[in-house]
Amino acid sequence: MSQLLQTIEKETGANPSVAIIWMHGLGADANDFVPLVPELDLAGLPAIRFIFPNAETMPVTINGGYVMRAWYDIAVTDLGRQEDEAGLRASQLKVEALIARENARGIPNERIILAGFSQGCAMTLQTGLRQKVPLAGLMCLSGYVPIAAKAAEEHTPESKQTPIFLVHGRMDPVIPLARATASRDLLTGWGYQVEWHEYAMQHSVCPEEVQHISAWLKKIL
Repeated sequence: MSQLLQTIEKETGANPSVAIIWMHGLGADANDFVPLVPELDLAGLPAIRFIFPNAETMPVTINGGYVMRAWYDIAVTDLGRQEDEAGLRASQLKVEALIARENARGIPNERIILAGFSQGCAMTLQTGLRQKVPLAGLMCLSGYVPIAAKAAEEHTPESKQTPIFLVHGRMDPVIPLARATASRDLLTGWGYQVEWHEYAMQHSVCPEEVQHISAWLKKIL
């Protein structure tokens, strides 16, 4: 068993009964979304353990082989081509190890949310759609369904009980809006309950989105 990813943890109260595993984007790190926690209106929710893992470092082809934190390699700007299936599957195992650690700490799958931005969003879907025990939710920010043809075959009936929050910026120059809407349509076609929002922003997070995240967390928890 490979060792667990390094993580930053923030708990909103004692004895948390909910865990949110939140994955950063390409070239960022575990610190990226820590400052967002105080901005989320979590009033009335049970204590939550936010877990921000660091992806391991690897050379990234599209960035000239520069070594950075990445969940998988990206070879071309057209994200639907030449996808790094081996990298995606290796990182999925690492995310599943974090889920298992929360199970061992007393938080069952139905109280665990996977969340992620960009590459972290792709990892949320890569992992969440394949779970045999439903999760509490998948929070998918500015990303897409990776290796979609494989996901079509591999998503589990159980995972369809997991609500999906999928949002994207209309002016996103990194992952085009069309890629996100195609992912949305795939997910709804497979039978998932998807809450969709799009915003007047680029590849980032906006205040309206933070409000929607808070409302969604209150709805599912």
